[in-house]
Amino acid sequence: MSRPEILTATIRIAAPPAEVFSYLVEPSLLVQWMGTWADLNAQPGGVFAVDFDQAHVRGKYVAVEPPDRVVFTWGVPGDATLPAGPSTVEILLTADGDGTVVELTHHDLPPERLPDHKAGWASLLEALRRTAGS
Repeated sequence: MSRPEILTATIRIAAPPAEVFSYLVEPSLLVQWMGTWADLNAQPGGVFAVDFDQAHVRGKYVAVEPPDRVVFTWGVPGDATLPAGPSTVEILLTADGDGTVVELTHHDLPPERLPDHKAGWASLLEALRRTAGS
């Protein structure tokens, strides 16, 4: 069995951490940069569900620490390589002048899923930058 991978990505957004944080926990804001539908209950143990055109991501919030940190599990029910729950996404928000540095770490990705998630997170984070930083 292959060893799980860790994906990291960092961007800067021209908005304060509290404003960026809301785009991680409020369904109406999250779908402006990620997915087409979301059901979020942003508290430890709460639902994290996001539908994309080709996938339905399901997980649970592990940690919600406004305005600095969000952690949730990530998986796709019925997907043999990335079933619901085994991988975890951590997003750290750090104030940087009048903006925010966003550091994303996706833990425990199957190696065969690393390339598509690397491209996917790069695209999603750029969408977050455009949306939250406007």
